[in-house]
Amino acid sequence: MKQFRIEVAVAEEGRFYDINPLGNAQYEISIEGDVIGKIQLDDKNPEHCESIGCQLDSPALHAIREGIQYHLMLNHEK
Repeated sequence: MKQFRIEVAVAEEGRFYDINPLGNAQYEISIEGDVIGKIQLDDKNPEHCESIGCQLDSPALHAIREGIQYHLMLNHEK
């Protein structure tokens, strides 16, 4: 899977994030080319994720998780 871009809204503010799949349900998150961390999705519990060196608060992180999951669903990927 190739890099993709998602838009998420947190506290009524929309922001674009570039998402780079790293494999094993792990994704690198960047804004305008600057990496801000990684997210690990939980295959067993879709409501759970783990941040790895992320500079995001919990609401933003979960909004990004939902955006990634939505993108995967639209593209029929796991």
